[in-house]
Amino acid sequence: MLVDMPLNCLPATTTVAALEAKRAAAKGRCRVDWEAWGGVVHDNQNDIEALAAAGVPGFKCFLVDPGIDGFTMVAEEQLRRALPHVSRTGLPLLVHAELPGPINRATDALADADWNCYSTYVQSRPDEAEVAAIRMLLSLCREYNFRLHIVHLSTCHALEELRAARSEGLSVSVETCPHYLHLAAETIANGATPSKCAPPIRSRENCEKLWQGLREGTIDLVVTDHSPCPPTMKRLHEGSFRTAWGGIASLSVALPLMWTEASRRGFTLLDLARWMAAAPARLAGCDTRKGKIAVGYDADFVIFDSDLEFVVTPDRLHYRHPISPYLGETLRGVVRATYLRGNPVFAEGKFPGKPCGREYCRA
Repeated sequence: MLVDMPLNCLPATTTVAALEAKRAAAKGRCRVDWEAWGGVVHDNQNDIEALAAAGVPGFKCFLVDPGIDGFTMVAEEQLRRALPHVSRTGLPLLVHAELPGPINRATDALADADWNCYSTYVQSRPDEAEVAAIRMLLSLCREYNFRLHIVHLSTCHALEELRAARSEGLSVSVETCPHYLHLAAETIANGATPSKCAPPIRSRENCEKLWQGLREGTIDLVVTDHSPCPPTMKRLHEGSFRTAWGGIASLSVALPLMWTEASRRGFTLLDLARWMAAAPARLAGCDTRKGKIAVGYDADFVIFDSDLEFVVTPDRLHYRHPISPYLGETLRGVVRATYLRGNPVFAEGKFPGKPCGREYCRA
């Protein structure tokens, strides 16, 4: 089961018409069941409740420019206009939580810096941008009583406030991603633009504190934030972290990445199932049929060899452009086969049969 983001497509999923266009494009072509998040942008407040009625499981917005034509960021004033509509739907609002002010100030101070250095990029997206955004969102959550979900948390410095908000009873959930739990700024080479994402990958110490956030339950789930692009957009030959596309494609290796890191810290496959299946299904509202192996649930599962190791090579990246910061790494755990509603859709590197995926329907 995949839930598709609203912005990496034309048109962006910010109206019912755009949602219907996505449905038409996906019909008969998917090997997974799927849903589509709706988008909240600066001028679509009146589309939010219609999108909910049309079947989106929630909404995604950016507090900073996402760099996507047709999908605008929302400032606090615009977010305030949207939140009464979001609250009435009862659906979660997923927020890219960085504020532009701290980013702009940090970037201006780096005018003469070497943008082929990863350390320059990290300095340009300071922890403060995330912490200030989350603080503002928690305040709005108190005021408007909506379901808040913080996407791809990268900074450990927000964990204390998020923990306090949970104790306060606010409806807030939090995710992080495999790249924040596996990579570290200290090991990213200069010019290695496949590792660029936003918010950025931070220090090894920060990474370990995110793992502690998972252990304590402050972070609820782990998702790929799969964000692919053509090689030209990663500026592979130029090596500039300033101009390269910010996104990491992780779908094909997310499970072994997580198992490699989780197993060495004493976690079990049950922990992975909770973070990567059950909790995402609850967020997306499909947890009555997806997210666990149980009577009455769809027979969606993988056959996973948890002991076998493999080297990440382009042929193992089953998406259009096999760009990855993990190429050449040895990971632990191999997905042998994948089943969708009892039907084999992947086996030993092949995709048997015809596409049988469909949009998830809560009716």
